[in-house]
Amino acid sequence: MTAPAPRDPSMPPPTILRLRVRNHPGTMSHVCGLFARRSFNVEGILCRPIGDGRESVILLEISDPGRLEQVIRQLEKLDDVLAVREAPDGAAAFTTVARMLGGC
Repeated sequence: MTAPAPRDPSMPPPTILRLRVRNHPGTMSHVCGLFARRSFNVEGILCRPIGDGRESVILLEISDPGRLEQVIRQLEKLDDVLAVREAPDGAAAFTTVARMLGGC
């Protein structure tokens, strides 16, 4: 595995979205299907169950700020998505995972 290409400094930093979703089979497929249907690229995805496991948090790293509002509106329409918000502090999670996987 090669290291990811360095980010172009002229590009805006990626946006991190935090989704609170129902945790059951098919939820991730519905979220990813939305992005596929809209031809919208996701740079990173992290998912983790929360509380008693009936819900999960999904962090999405998105680099296309021009379509961000549209994507948020579409995500909010999905039955399994309970809440969507920007999470500027979420970038640290992606940095940590990238460091952990750096040796793969």
